[in-house]
Amino acid sequence: MALRNLHLGAAGLLTLLLVTGAGYFSLRAGGWQAPPLLHSLRPDDPQVLRTGARIYAQQCTACHGAKGEGQPNWRERGPDGLLPAPPHDASGHTWHHPDEQLFAITKYGLAKLIKQPDYRTAMPIYDGMLSDDEIVTTLSWIKAQWPPEVRRRHDEINNEYRKSLAR
Repeated sequence: MALRNLHLGAAGLLTLLLVTGAGYFSLRAGGWQAPPLLHSLRPDDPQVLRTGARIYAQQCTACHGAKGEGQPNWRERGPDGLLPAPPHDASGHTWHHPDEQLFAITKYGLAKLIKQPDYRTAMPIYDGMLSDDEIVTTLSWIKAQWPPEVRRRHDEINNEYRKSLAR
């Protein structure tokens, strides 16, 4: 039926809106869960962590440190105008971002994520250098280094992010 031939009238339109709204709220209240993230980290998978540790050592250690400690004065711009590499351990802000944002920053760069193409950073863009799976394994290894409380809080951030996508 073509949309131009659809004549609901006021009562029909009100009924349609009520049914649609009731369905929406019953899904929200009935235990409906947001879909899983496309790039969920797996910090409890030993095989993933072995691969992630190897890639982290090859690609990340030089700037972020062997234990994720980051560079000194990472919150202050250097003489080149760039921020030093932040820590990936519990003292940094990595865990403040959901998995999807961490993946996007790693693969496409912060400038693309924040939609500021002129933003400069020393962080390499790994699109074409690492596969999606390699990025996930590396980020999984980073998360596995966090204390349990930080990991739990990061899981909550992921849950809130998933809920925001479902709205």
